[in-house]
Amino acid sequence: MAARKSGRKKKHSKSAKSGRKQHESRPSGSGRRKGESAPGGGGRRKGDHQPPGAGRIDAPAPDRVEIQEALDDAGRPLQREELVDALDVRGEDSIEILRRRLRAMVRDGQLVKNRAGAYGLAKRMDLVSGRVTAHPDGYGFLVPDEGGDDLYLSSREMRPVLHGDRVLASVVGVDHRGRREGKVKEVLERAHETIVGRFVEESGVALVVPDETRISQDVLIPLKDTLGAKPGQVVVAAIVQQPTERQPPLGRIVQVLGDFGDPGMATDIAIHNFGIPFEWPDGVEAEAQAYGDTVPDAMKDGRKDLRELPLVTIDGADARDFDDAVYAKRNRKGWRLLVAIADVSSYVKTGTVLDEEAINRATSVYFPNRVVPMLPEALSNGLCSLKPREDRLCLACDMSVDEDGRVSRSRFVAAVMNSHARLTYDQVRDYLEGGKLPFAEPRPGVSESLDDLYSLYKALKRARRKRGAIDFESQEVKFVFDETGAVSDLKLYERHDAHMLIEECMILANVEAARFLEKQKLNAPFRVHAPPPALKLTALEEFLQAQGIRRPWKDQPSPRDFEAIVEKVKGRPDEKLIMAVLLRSQSLAVYKPDNAGHFGLALDAYTHFTSPIRRYPDLLVHRAIHHAIAKLNRESDVPPYDYGEAAMDRLCESSSHRSRRAEEAERDVHDRLKCLYMEQHIGMEFRGMVSGVTSFGLFVELDHGNVSGLVHVTSLPNDYYHFDPVRHRLEGERSRRVFQLADAVRVRVKDVNVEERKIDFELVDA
Repeated sequence: MAARKSGRKKKHSKSAKSGRKQHESRPSGSGRRKGESAPGGGGRRKGDHQPPGAGRIDAPAPDRVEIQEALDDAGRPLQREELVDALDVRGEDSIEILRRRLRAMVRDGQLVKNRAGAYGLAKRMDLVSGRVTAHPDGYGFLVPDEGGDDLYLSSREMRPVLHGDRVLASVVGVDHRGRREGKVKEVLERAHETIVGRFVEESGVALVVPDETRISQDVLIPLKDTLGAKPGQVVVAAIVQQPTERQPPLGRIVQVLGDFGDPGMATDIAIHNFGIPFEWPDGVEAEAQAYGDTVPDAMKDGRKDLRELPLVTIDGADARDFDDAVYAKRNRKGWRLLVAIADVSSYVKTGTVLDEEAINRATSVYFPNRVVPMLPEALSNGLCSLKPREDRLCLACDMSVDEDGRVSRSRFVAAVMNSHARLTYDQVRDYLEGGKLPFAEPRPGVSESLDDLYSLYKALKRARRKRGAIDFESQEVKFVFDETGAVSDLKLYERHDAHMLIEECMILANVEAARFLEKQKLNAPFRVHAPPPALKLTALEEFLQAQGIRRPWKDQPSPRDFEAIVEKVKGRPDEKLIMAVLLRSQSLAVYKPDNAGHFGLALDAYTHFTSPIRRYPDLLVHRAIHHAIAKLNRESDVPPYDYGEAAMDRLCESSSHRSRRAEEAERDVHDRLKCLYMEQHIGMEFRGMVSGVTSFGLFVELDHGNVSGLVHVTSLPNDYYHFDPVRHRLEGERSRRVFQLADAVRVRVKDVNVEERKIDFELVDA
């Protein structure tokens, strides 16, 4: 085996002053590219050089790719000493880095250390690494990191693991249903350091029953570690000993949250259940506050001055962080559109405690009565927020848009701006309909810009329809709270032209950012939305057939096919239901270092550029753009961009995971609050629609507040009911009475279980 010499050193980052940065680019076509490693990227991952408690070492050492290639060439597991020889690693520091890297690769499931102490490739040992998804009934599945079919894990195999754990498993067979069965070989990463749940004490035994139904094992609590909790209270238990094949998890109470019905409890439970980081580690807030309240002149030097342009922010009435501002002007060939985004990257620098915590959070989480921000308030609501009449740093996308809504030219500039107004969506709608702005004093240029933005929006809307983007009309619920913090009402958000105007402007800027980064061949996070997977597509086709809707596609659908269905069902009584099923059939959008387009928006390139205050991938995109335009302008001090392909892949994966986690936490709070609201309305009647049919009953969604519940088959008129899964219907054997999807019904609230987020209805009339 040929020896390899490794001479890679991590390049030290240099702080960069911002000179004038701007670059013009014409839209380029798409094309899938392989990411090129940036200087210092080299496949290194977080933790390779510096595990907890270890000092940083800079020395030549092989990266992960080289280690994997050496093991691949050897064709067998190698001892560390053999790897040192094979890779020609010299010097104590280099050997120490190799040791740490091997340990990190074992932790990440890339390598396996066998009983003889030798390191082997997990993929060559037929081992699969992935995350465990548990079912409330005790069994679970392993979702492979590399994609592909899930592994079924029996209840026995689930004993030593909990929902969310990352494990290494082997394929041991196929069950009677054709599913690959797995056996857990090693736990790579524990998902839960704490568990929130209900405290129970009976017959001298204390335990915590997890609120998360997918954690089927109770946590045993020694009586000396109960922290004075009373039976029935919601508590947080720290896991002292993780579960094993023979013993459930052991823990101690570290916090008593209170009773289930207490105000704010739904949010507290979700934060702990989903592991949402909500406390700032030492030094993070101090680092954010150190920038002060105003932008110093030194940070404005060399930037394009946009302060005279009537840029305005347009957000919801309750918004506190303003990260995007817009301006438009009609011209002979179309419009000039400027989308200015808060320049968070000038404050959140790589390698700082602020950046580490931003990576850890990856996104702000928006609950109905609380926000858990990605960045401390000093930045998110302060220095980065584009407040009116205050100078702010921004990164702007300056576009020329033609009459057909296509961008003919764009450039990115590092600038300083001053928002001329903070407007709400409703205020903009009122202006567009009545021509009046909510200002006592004149704001030159604001009304003219709004007029031109609206005319531009109409062109963008036509362009969206022409390319066939899917326009799902989803309705969000707004929770109204009384003075005690209890939910007093459920209202639906009203989306109108002002919302969609901003949405189209942001999409345009995101597309230009994606095309620019793709052209510059920089490793960056693209927002990728794949076409619907085969299984979901089959289920959708069966559903459409049952609803009497002919599918517009032959083999594979295009976005235009979905939009055709959306247009076709408008005005139907079951429109909302069909829209929901169409939405559920879509793939999940994820962050990827390679551009693969966005199916739903019918775009060949897309990224997230417009919300760096609340999304970490947007911050990464800003860093990449700053780096690219500084290089293109041959500036003397180019901002560092130390992201190799492996590092960017890891950041994309973690950001996607944390984004899904935030969505699940938000949905969990919504479901719990709806239950608390309906608990006040037991015995009351509501109108609704059958949104799902199963062998055990009907799922009904109320017209009021999008609340869903179950009409159990035993609550239907007395009969033997037979389930038809193709037609999505239940039919009575004796009465021949049929209940099916989209039936309008009237139901009574029978029972509510807040802990399990379940609502039971009984049928009043259909």
